[in-house]
Amino acid sequence: MSGNAFGKLFTVTTWGESHGPAVGVVIDGCPPRIPLNEAVIQSMLDRRRPGGSVASTRRKEADRARILSGVFENMTTGTPIAIMIDNTDADSSAYRPFADVFRPGHGDISYQAKYGIRDWRGGGRASARETAARVAAGAVAARVLEREHISVRAYTVELGGIRADKRDFRAVDENRFFCPDPVAAEAMERRVREIKKQGDSLGGIVEILATGVPAGLGEPVFDKLDAELARALMSIGAVKGVEIGAGFESAAMLGSRHNDSISPEGFQSNNAGGILAGISNGDEIRVRAAVKPIPSIEKPQQTIDEDGTPRTLSVRGRHDISAIPRINVVCEAMVCLVLADHLLRQKAIQS
Repeated sequence: MSGNAFGKLFTVTTWGESHGPAVGVVIDGCPPRIPLNEAVIQSMLDRRRPGGSVASTRRKEADRARILSGVFENMTTGTPIAIMIDNTDADSSAYRPFADVFRPGHGDISYQAKYGIRDWRGGGRASARETAARVAAGAVAARVLEREHISVRAYTVELGGIRADKRDFRAVDENRFFCPDPVAAEAMERRVREIKKQGDSLGGIVEILATGVPAGLGEPVFDKLDAELARALMSIGAVKGVEIGAGFESAAMLGSRHNDSISPEGFQSNNAGGILAGISNGDEIRVRAAVKPIPSIEKPQQTIDEDGTPRTLSVRGRHDISAIPRINVVCEAMVCLVLADHLLRQKAIQS
C-alpha cells in the first residue's frame, strides 16, 4: 500500500531519505548465477553522481554502493539483494529556514497533506537522492538483460529549448550532457550558464533506446509494456510526461503514415516505438521523458507557511540547475527494471 516497491517478478523496494544516514534498495526475484559485484553497480552510479556538469549540484557524494546480501563470489545467489549507499555530505542547515514553509514546485505541501508530517531536510523521501537506489537496482537489472543481449541507453535530446538534431551515439559520452549532437551540446552548455546567472532553472527531454528486445514482452490489458514504461518513468519525481515512438505527433498523422508497414525484412518504420497492443514487436523501443525544471531557484517566489501566512521565498543552496544530465541514468535504470521484470514474466509463461 505504501508505494515503495516496483515490479512483480523482479521486485525492488527503495528506502532512505535525502539527509538520513543512507539510501538503499532491496531487490527480490533476481535470477541466480548472474555475474555481479560492487564495481558493476558503481559504474552506473557514477553517471548519476553530483558534480559532473555545470548544471549539477555542489553536493559531493561518493555514492559508494555496498552489497549487503544476495551475492556470493561475484555471482547472484537467487536470494534478496540488499544494496546500501551512505549519505556522506548531507548539510541540512540550508533547509532549516524553510522548515515551516512550503517551497513552490516541491512536494512539501502534498506530503504534509498526506502524512501530517514531513522531513524538511532536502525533501526527505521526495528528494532526487532516492533515485540513487533506483540506479543501483537498474545496474542489477541491466546485468539480467545483458544475458539476453538486450541493451538500454539514455541521452539528452532537448535542454532549455535547445534540441538535438543528430543521433550520433559516439558523441553521447564525449560531452557533459550526454547529448548525441555535439553542436547542440555546446549550445546547451551556454544556455545553462546563462540561466544559472539568472538564478533560475531548466527542463528538457531524455530519450531512452532499448535494442535487442525480443517480441512478446508485455501483458494485456493493464500491464501493457508501454503502460508499464510510462508508469516507471513517471514515478521519477522530475518527469512530467512520457511519449513512446511517434508519441504526441501521432495525433497529427494519418493512419497510412502512422502504421508501420511490414516486409519480410521487418518493419519499415517505427512510429509504434517497438510496442504494438502493449506487447514488444521486436523492433527498437524508443521512449522519451519530459523533465521539468528544478523547483529550487534563487528567484523570489510567492508561497505560504504551515499557518497559511504569505511568504516570499528565495532558495539558496547546493541545487542542480537542471535534472539533466544526472536524471538520464535514472530513466535508463527504470526502463531496465521494467524490461527485466517482463522478461522474467515471459520466461515464466514459456517454461
